[in-house]
Amino acid sequence: MKRIVNFSSFNVFSIEKEVWDIEYHNHNFYELIVVEKGTGIHHLNGITFTYKKGDVFLLRPSDAHEFSIKNKTRFIYVKFTEQHIWKSLQADKKSELTKVIQLLMGDRSFVYESAIKNKTDREHLLQLARILLHEFSSKNMYSQETSADLFSSIMTILIRNTMSSGGMEKISKGLNPAERILYYINVNAMDADKMRLEHLAKEFVLSPNYISIYIKKQTGFSIQQHVMQQKMKAAEKLLRQSRYNINEIADQLGFNDASHFNKIFRGYKSMSPSEFRKNDQSA
Repeated sequence: MKRIVNFSSFNVFSIEKEVWDIEYHNHNFYELIVVEKGTGIHHLNGITFTYKKGDVFLLRPSDAHEFSIKNKTRFIYVKFTEQHIWKSLQADKKSELTKVIQLLMGDRSFVYESAIKNKTDREHLLQLARILLHEFSSKNMYSQETSADLFSSIMTILIRNTMSSGGMEKISKGLNPAERILYYINVNAMDADKMRLEHLAKEFVLSPNYISIYIKKQTGFSIQQHVMQQKMKAAEKLLRQSRYNINEIADQLGFNDASHFNKIFRGYKSMSPSEFRKNDQSA
């Protein structure tokens, strides 16, 4: 697989294509892609889904992707390093958003479709991306400072939209302890190390035994059951949208083998993964 290397900490540009001619690839940087116009299909980490005007994708260095263009598409690209985002983020936002950005930019959070769901935010972010492109390209007086402010605003809107329903409001108001633990589990369920009781207990300054009892008492489900629920949601998405075979999906989700994955999936959905995929495709 091709790897695209960029030596600049921040770059903004646009491309317009009728046919996508860049092979499946990943990067050594983060990449924010805004669809200014056009339609087609985005292939990301083996999953395919349609895109349209206003869609926004945040790609991490480990993400591999390419596009299939249906109607002539113009993309606005914002490429940046992790160091750049911390430098650009306004001081008054750092304490509030640092943890959220770390979760957003984690490598295994299964964020695939457009990060912008709110219609008004889609329009505003598209306009901000256009202005950012102009400022970055023009090199006028204070263009660097203006670009930094625009990038910070874009990231703030992106963060607000990539959180779960009501996520930013809950974060700003303060989640209760159980909600904070569950949110952490939802985001990091695919990371086996972070899901170890010892790690969770250390993260939330609790004993391993108490955090297990606490979550079971508050929700009626064990931590392992919450982790497995997130894995099953990811499994459904991979079965619906990817071309991975059952063995590959089992491996991605951290199961020892396909047999174990089949057994767990059947327990949750009352059918095997193969049956689920077949039924979904025939629907």
